[in-house]
Amino acid sequence: MNIYNLRYFVTLARIRQYTKAAEELCITQPSLSHAISQMEKELGVKLFEKNGHKITLTQFGEEFLSYAEKTLDVLDDGIASIKRSAMGNGTIRLGLVRPLGINYVPEMAAAFIKKNPKLDIDFTFHTDVTGRLLDDMQLGKYDLLFCSKPSEEYHFSAEPVMKQRLVLITPKGHPLAKKKERNINLAETAGYSYVCFEKNSGIRSIFDEMLKRSDITVKVAYETEEDQVIAGLVANGFGIAVVPYMDILEKMSVEIFEIESPEYERSFYMVNDNSTYMSPVVEAFRNFVIENTSVLKAL
Repeated sequence: MNIYNLRYFVTLARIRQYTKAAEELCITQPSLSHAISQMEKELGVKLFEKNGHKITLTQFGEEFLSYAEKTLDVLDDGIASIKRSAMGNGTIRLGLVRPLGINYVPEMAAAFIKKNPKLDIDFTFHTDVTGRLLDDMQLGKYDLLFCSKPSEEYHFSAEPVMKQRLVLITPKGHPLAKKKERNINLAETAGYSYVCFEKNSGIRSIFDEMLKRSDITVKVAYETEEDQVIAGLVANGFGIAVVPYMDILEKMSVEIFEIESPEYERSFYMVNDNSTYMSPVVEAFRNFVIENTSVLKAL
């Protein structure tokens, strides 16, 4: 039984006259009669019976009508929803690292909605460390990520959107805090205990590479995933740390040093999985971000 026959049946059940129903459906009366006959043959019962010049539904026709109407309502809702999505409406599922959730991503999302006032656009936002975000994208949980650059094993596409400034922080009174200069070579930190980001964090791999290039090893005393927690541990004497610069650092009991050497680049990327279909609204937002991002602009 096809959808057209269901629509023919519902229309005829409403109008109760073959000629008028055929005219409304823009088909011939014999075609309508044939379709109804096919349905009755397939179902094994009569759906209509003649009553003078008009027809009426049998008890089986009345029962089947309720199912047919519900089926067509669900189908029509689905068609309408897909068409709305094809026009650029829909939900965009974003995963992001916390620093980009303070300003950058919310501002981009708000600007995109403002640019498209006639469209029904929603966002979902989920924060996590880069490693887990990338793993979850492989499971299809996100449309776009804003995080550290994915390794080649993921086979994702990545566009740089923001550069992040890293600094070294120490507790007040720490031996390194006696330096008059407010810049430092990481080689000078050899032998001191560090509070580090956990290994699943994108910034941890950058930090490890910086140590390697400085040709030093350090003691990792504590690991956690939140930059503000790391800053709080440093302020209370649990070690030193390399963290993203945050305004809150100026109010904490820490000393802040610009990292003079080794040179580093900590950039954030917009990431998508090319192996999955990108809906029109997601593609439009991705293009909007690329067009409106000052690439590698410092936070």
